[in-house]
Amino acid sequence: MSLSALSRRRFLGLGALHSAAALGLTTVSAAGVEAAPGAGSKDRREPDFVPAVVIGTGYGGAVAARRLGEAGIGTLMLETGQLWDDQGSDGNVFCTMLKPDRRSMWFRNRTEDPLASFLWLDVVNRNIERYPGVLDRVDFGEMSVYVGRGVGGGSLVNGGMAVTPRRDYFAEILPSVDTDEMYHTYFPRANAALGVNHVDRDWFESCAAYKYARVSRAQAEKAGFRTTFVPNVYDFDYMRAEEAGQVPRSALGGEVIYGNNHGKRSLDKSYLATALGTGRVTIQTLRRVRAIREQADGRYLLDVEHIDAGGEVVDRRELATRHLFLGAGSLGSTELLLRARETGALPELNEHIGQCWGTNGNVMLGRANHAWNPTGTVQSGMPALGIDGWDDPAHPVFAEIAPMPAGLETWVSLYLAITKNPERGRFSYDPASDSARLHWSQSQGQPSIDAAKALFDKINRANKTIYRHDLFGDSRAFENRFTYHPLGGLVLGKATDNYGRVAGYPNLYVVDGSLIPGSTGVNPFVTITALAERNMERIIAEDLTR
Repeated sequence: MSLSALSRRRFLGLGALHSAAALGLTTVSAAGVEAAPGAGSKDRREPDFVPAVVIGTGYGGAVAARRLGEAGIGTLMLETGQLWDDQGSDGNVFCTMLKPDRRSMWFRNRTEDPLASFLWLDVVNRNIERYPGVLDRVDFGEMSVYVGRGVGGGSLVNGGMAVTPRRDYFAEILPSVDTDEMYHTYFPRANAALGVNHVDRDWFESCAAYKYARVSRAQAEKAGFRTTFVPNVYDFDYMRAEEAGQVPRSALGGEVIYGNNHGKRSLDKSYLATALGTGRVTIQTLRRVRAIREQADGRYLLDVEHIDAGGEVVDRRELATRHLFLGAGSLGSTELLLRARETGALPELNEHIGQCWGTNGNVMLGRANHAWNPTGTVQSGMPALGIDGWDDPAHPVFAEIAPMPAGLETWVSLYLAITKNPERGRFSYDPASDSARLHWSQSQGQPSIDAAKALFDKINRANKTIYRHDLFGDSRAFENRFTYHPLGGLVLGKATDNYGRVAGYPNLYVVDGSLIPGSTGVNPFVTITALAERNMERIIAEDLTR
């Protein structure tokens, strides 16, 4: 397909998103396309049957929808969150981290920032109005999982670090996947479609916004560790203009986990816009799929709730489809199939449903710098460097040098360490709450803490610095009770075949991070995207267009 055709489709898709937001619609489609189900009016009843349904608008779901649309297949996407394209009273779509409001959190009365305190004071989080905000924290006893809510899923709320995993580790975690194909075809395809770009090295060395990263780099190198630049989906040219005062600030304005108003190439601006521009894809928002069952004719029947801004169910209906793609993420997709198996709706689902879940080895920590090593009052919310300690045979670690955009000097170096933790959790179905329960103990995160501590103990010794113990609501230096990178639950080659087809059920597919067994060694969204590209190419060729 020519670049001009892709650009036209993306332009049409962006127009559809803007129009839907301006009119307050919960159905988004390219206007005037006959194959787009439910298009044009928020009051028009959805169809009873759609050829293909994609649940979720995150990375895997976005790939599936785009490729289905390009293949000419009428496709409906169902998204639990809302469309984030309408300006609030302050003129912005998203709120900042320093002044969070109801847009920040999914139906919460108070924000739940990963950093719970500063100097042991409760000064980070704020009381807010309950609303379907952009960031959700799902709590499971000793583990909490952050997920994005809205058209674009996690791409709306992450730091944009677009890291391709080490080839040897990818081969270790997914041995049934051809690594040559992935690294020659599907990783490059994913990076191109996501809009991945690289920071200008000369600008990085001089700009104030990355002073915090340069400080951490120097300290890591003093301890004998190397750092590596990492690409991002944030537009670094826009960031340079931010620092020059030429455009409104976003990455430099305290915008990260509650969304970015400018500069970020989230999925609604890339894959999803192109999918909508095919004229074959429709997105319906504030839709929650509660159940899946198979009909006698082989079609799948979905029980779909439509909720309002207060979280109340305003409509409930059934929707039939021939081809069903699960892209609701490690939590959402796993819960749907686990519920279907345990309630008898899809009784042939195998014993691997809900197994082999992991946190990607996430650990957050902070270090206290000396007074002569300030980290800067303005910090880019989009990380550009990582400490690469993955070659350590005992404690492999890849540590993001993370920002702490407090708007004042903190002398804190913050990190999100990704470790190689072999521990895995599992999900079970709780009929009382009709939900999935995660079985994961805090002790299972100890290998991640041990790995991070091995690396950062050396950095502290070399620089005569110490850990911060005031950032996580108590006195702990390492926080491993949450993850940004949930993976597994419906693992490739176990719960599915080698291309994401669910075992025992034709035309039922998994396309998201639940396919990956608990770890990628780096930020996982590029891997999820590339794997979905690989799988969808085979599925469309063999299952939908023959």
